[in-house]
Amino acid sequence: MKLDPVTLPPNDDSQADFLRLFLTSERELFRYVAALVPNIADAEEIVQQTAVILWSKFDQYDKLQPFTPWACRFAINIIKQWMERRHRWQSLLQGGLAEQLVNRRDDQRPQLETRLRYLDVCLGKLTDGQREIVEAYYFRRQDINLISTESRRSVDAVYKLLQRIRSMLRQCIEQAAQSGESTT
Repeated sequence: MKLDPVTLPPNDDSQADFLRLFLTSERELFRYVAALVPNIADAEEIVQQTAVILWSKFDQYDKLQPFTPWACRFAINIIKQWMERRHRWQSLLQGGLAEQLVNRRDDQRPQLETRLRYLDVCLGKLTDGQREIVEAYYFRRQDINLISTESRRSVDAVYKLLQRIRSMLRQCIEQAAQSGESTT
């Protein structure tokens, strides 16, 4: 089932009707989903996705029919999609992908650790203002709008500055790697 963009029903009465029907059947819908999906968090996510789709399709609901079976038909399609994604991932893992990823990571660990040491050195070469932007965005995970406000720059200017800083850091790391620069 392809997910359509969410469209709202035409009026407030529809919203009240939907909420009443959905809330009345939500437990039964959850039990239906949980019987097919063993992980509670996944089941909750599927019920949420189902609610969004039900809301967008509510104008198609026949009010003469019971709501819960109608809702379960949408839920089963979402469950099928979830199972397909999970099955593909498990197939990759069962095919030895997990072991290959672990081996590749172990093989590349020394280079990664060296590049991380170079990154530390290169970060030390940034100006205080550049380092503050990098720390705010990558380490404190601040919202770009907050960074923009605090740095008195436009959002676009902050993005461009981050792009330039990433480029500078990449060049610095590559130069250090080529020269075999010591990180101690």
